[in-house]
Amino acid sequence: MATLSLLRFTPLPPLSTPTRSRPPPAVQMRLPLRYAAAGKPSALCRPRRAAATMSYQGPVPASERLFSALAYALPFFNSLHYGRFLFARFPSLGVAIEPLLPLLAAYRAVPYASFVAFFALYLGVVRNPIFGRYVRFNAMQAVVLDVFLALPTLVQRIFGTPASGIGFRVLEWGYNGVFAFAVASFLYGVVACVLGKTPYLPIVASAADRQL
Repeated sequence: MATLSLLRFTPLPPLSTPTRSRPPPAVQMRLPLRYAAAGKPSALCRPRRAAATMSYQGPVPASERLFSALAYALPFFNSLHYGRFLFARFPSLGVAIEPLLPLLAAYRAVPYASFVAFFALYLGVVRNPIFGRYVRFNAMQAVVLDVFLALPTLVQRIFGTPASGIGFRVLEWGYNGVFAFAVASFLYGVVACVLGKTPYLPIVASAADRQL
């Protein structure tokens, strides 16, 4: 009985309430300053400039200038057939091309001259590490220009040649425009290479630079 009375009247110890786990204190980290004390951006935050892949510094040797200028003869010779309408309407334009007739005759005398010159310029110059980047870039630009100038002929073979009407007029205007662009590109490329500058033809230059 005494034992029961003790168990009945002895107060139980208070239950300990579980303590809530507190989150760890936030760790504050100081990031490195992005700006210098003078107010100018530091080296960490300065934007990186894209490398100028098509810029050439220093004087270009005369041999590289001559070889680069000769490379633009390939697309020019292959685009002379686009000037048939202009030559027929303005015969005086043929006088300007007369100094090039011996070279053109020798070029046409070789069987498949356009294909031979194309692969010789691409494999022998563009992919040849012996030549400098200036020569390789101009040769590649001449190759890309030659490919672009061949596209109108490919389209004409697909759709045919109209004999008259508005279709013939569109063909004549297209031939005249392509020939004017080819002549302008040829003169610009040759003059720039002779002066030691780098000619940049629209669209053609970016495509040529990606191939290098």
